[in-house]
Amino acid sequence: MIAIGERPLDLQDIRAALGGPVTVALSEKARGLIARSAETVTRLLATGDAIYGVNTGFGKLAKTRIAAKDLNALQINIVRSHAAGVGAALDAGVTRLILLMKLNALAQGASGISIAAMEALAALINADVLPVIPGQGSVGASGDLAPLAHLSLVLIGEGHALVNGEKVSGSVALAAAGIAPVALGPKEGLALLNGTQVSTALALSGLIAAERNAEAAVLAGAMSVDAVMGSDTPFDPRIHALRPHPGQMLAASHYRRLLAGSGIRASHLEGDDRVQDPYSFRCQPQVMGACLDLLANATRTLLIEANAVSDNPLVFAEDGAVLSGGNFHAEPVAFAADIIAMAVAEMGSLSERRIAALIDTTISLLPPFLIRNPGLNSGFMIPQCTAAALMSENKQLSHPASVDSAPTSANQEDHVSMATHGARRLGPMNANLARIIAIEMMAAAEGIDFRRPLQSSGLLEDAHALIRSKAAKRDEDREFSTDTEAIATLIETFAFARFVPGLLGDLGCR
Repeated sequence: MIAIGERPLDLQDIRAALGGPVTVALSEKARGLIARSAETVTRLLATGDAIYGVNTGFGKLAKTRIAAKDLNALQINIVRSHAAGVGAALDAGVTRLILLMKLNALAQGASGISIAAMEALAALINADVLPVIPGQGSVGASGDLAPLAHLSLVLIGEGHALVNGEKVSGSVALAAAGIAPVALGPKEGLALLNGTQVSTALALSGLIAAERNAEAAVLAGAMSVDAVMGSDTPFDPRIHALRPHPGQMLAASHYRRLLAGSGIRASHLEGDDRVQDPYSFRCQPQVMGACLDLLANATRTLLIEANAVSDNPLVFAEDGAVLSGGNFHAEPVAFAADIIAMAVAEMGSLSERRIAALIDTTISLLPPFLIRNPGLNSGFMIPQCTAAALMSENKQLSHPASVDSAPTSANQEDHVSMATHGARRLGPMNANLARIIAIEMMAAAEGIDFRRPLQSSGLLEDAHALIRSKAAKRDEDREFSTDTEAIATLIETFAFARFVPGLLGDLGCR
């Protein structure tokens, strides 16, 4: 049970919502704040003063006053008119997290929404009724208007939702959960639509996938070091103490731990005339560490945003002020998504270079393309091409979204963040990265097999066995795609996380 309003949402809450159904309850503190805020809107309306989005039009139409008799219709109309999203629907985990963060933001008592609407929103979460939200159509300023409108349609008994995985109308979804349609009052439609919850949920989903991939990438890199009979000297703590970036020192400690006790390493401590390994092996703490620091920075930004109020205007019940501002502008989220994308692209680039080294006999001192009878067999020749293709695709996708802007709403909203699609692209990027790492894991496992009877470290032998449980050793050519997907699925279901635990937590992110 997540008690909304008692404490900020943390990464544990976010992981829970992304992973499956959660239950929530509005705390008494939150209920009091919500009631005071709604009462403030009612009281201010009675003065006849203009209040943006309450008795005025929206955006460029803000100068248009709305008659008292039409105030409720105004809130319904904004939901209907703004439900203009297109494209594939967001997945269940992201949608659930959007609902949770929207409830959390509105519960802070600065949005003027009613207890009845909040209870309906909480009931949607508890029944795991998930609005169908098209993924495209938000520019990440004035909030995630289009996607949040699709969420809000369900609250008024329109649109569509998933109930037990089945797509049904909003009215059927509410009935199935025993929820009455919400009769939106002044400010409520705007409060539901205005916010960064969609872009933030997508970015958080991408962050958690990137952390999972980083854990697998560190493991794969350590395996590759042993596969090429590389050196563990670059992981010596004395090196990293002289350049004490937190991520670098953390990464180096994991490489040392994973390689500790390796019989393969012990076998070439003497008589090896190779002085230094290629950068993709030797510089892993520096590159992966920099990626971890980026992910840690993004985590801090996104946790602030997950607990922020990004509505407009904001209602301050303590002094009756209604202030128009720009908390809906998702620039912090856009920047966070962009640096996550950079980290994802770089992790894939480093992994692909190690795959290329593993199949190159002049570097790895292994059979060409990691296969017996090369020529008759092609081995890992084309999987390396696949990794290169995925790496290149991720490089293209990593172009910053935040540097783009397109004026909207007849130039009233003249600078936007593009955070939403910047965050949404993290899904396919992380899927690509998982498959690059899967190919490296299989290649490294093959290289270790060629070193038999020498044994790697205990941890790496356990990881090797897990890989072999899904992808058997290759004595001759066979189809690769099935094995690649099987190992990628292990990565995506956190099967390798136990080998490299707590990366972001160890950098102070909770």
